[in-house]
Order: sequence, then structure tokens, then C-alpha cells
Amino acid sequence: MLGYNLQAQSDYVILTDKDATSKIYKGTFNFLDLHAETSFGWLRKGYASYKPDSNDIKYLKKNLPAYTIVAFIGTWCDDTHKLLPRFEKVLTLTSFPMAQYTMFGVGLDKKGKNEENRLYKIENIPTFIVFKGHKEIGRIVETVNYSIERDLVNIIKKDGGPEN
Repeated sequence: MLGYNLQAQSDYVILTDKDATSKIYKGTFNFLDLHAETSFGWLRKGYASYKPDSNDIKYLKKNLPAYTIVAFIGTWCDDTHKLLPRFEKVLTLTSFPMAQYTMFGVGLDKKGKNEENRLYKIENIPTFIVFKGHKEIGRIVETVNYSIERDLVNIIKKDGGPEN
């Protein structure tokens, strides 16, 4: 299993979609909660198979800890199934401090347990929002332009981060 620093306490409910084919996590949780769900093979498989760019990882390892990240995901969503394992691998390889990462699950209606989706203006998922202090500096929504790691590098550079 993967190692993580502790983060915000989990506060979520598990629902089942109308076809009873997938579990829907709604609320706040962490990667350990997701890995504990045996039906989420997509998370383990996607994590194991993803090979991020080593130069981008090196850059992020040095620069990403200056930021906080809030993610909105749908455990039922194909785009989440593709991007979340890759995002997790990037966070792991960069030793990102998990206390600076918050993950919210939303239902099929894209609403969170406490309607956090309204506060963050979530329209599509997954959405990964990067903050410096209390200011949003960028987000990755539903898909990537290049790769999860390259898009994060570009967000930091757009914020005035170093070129290398």
C-alpha cells in the first residue's frame, strides 16, 4: 500500500447508482479510503500503469508544495477513473504534503455532500483546483491539455513559478 501523511478527516457517505453497478462516494475522503474499496480496481490499475514525465516530476517535487489542491471527483465517472490514478501517482512521486490536499466526492448530479460544489463553482468532473494561499491560480477540468504533471507545471509557471 502507498504511504501518506495524514490529512483532513474523512466525512463521506457511500451510495449506489440506480443500476447498482458502482459505488458513489459523496463527501470528503482520502486515497486510503478509496484504496480500501475493493471494487475500485480502476484506481490501483491506473496508478500502477501510469508513467509520468520525470522532468515534470522533478520540477513539481521542488515547486508544488508551495500550493494547496482541492479536487472534486466522481467515483462513478470515466474521466475520474482515467485522471485520478494519474494524479495520485504524481502526488506520491513528488512527495506532495497530503495535508495540503482535499478531495470531495460528488454524486451523479455533481453535488457534494454539503454542496461544496457551489462554493468552488464545479460544473464538470474531475476538477483539480490549485491554490496559492486563498487565491485560485488554475484548474484542470475533466481532461488534460498535455498530461496531469505537465498541466500542473504550466499552472505553476503561469503563476510566476521558476522555468526550471
